[in-house]
Amino acid sequence: MKKHIAIAVLSGLAMLATAGNAVAQVAGSTTLSVTVEEMKNVAHGWSAKKTILGHDIYNDNKEKVGTVEDIIIAPDKTVSYVIVEVGSFLGMGGYYVAIPVGHFKEEGDKLLLPGATKEVIKGLPKFEYAKK
Repeated sequence: MKKHIAIAVLSGLAMLATAGNAVAQVAGSTTLSVTVEEMKNVAHGWSAKKTILGHDIYNDNKEKVGTVEDIIIAPDKTVSYVIVEVGSFLGMGGYYVAIPVGHFKEEGDKLLLPGATKEVIKGLPKFEYAKK
């Protein structure tokens, strides 16, 4: 009889220990992801990859002046600069320039950089990523 009680107590303790681990792993309790409610915003939000990265940039005359290579997020989590590849021909020989995001304008499905010409953009300082 004592063996049965001891086994029952040990089984109960094992179940409690297991239950404690299960509670710690409850979905939605982690801060690494978004909540179900936030996921709705993510699903209907704007995608940099689909909307801007790799897309061409045009000037007021609808002439291509560069291609969006990257977007820089400032330490305060705001989008600060667009890295533009310029001077490239068939993906070769180009270099990067950084342009403040506020200079861009969206017109229909095109990204415009008002006042830009190939010469003006080529005259901007070259951008290089920091080496770590």
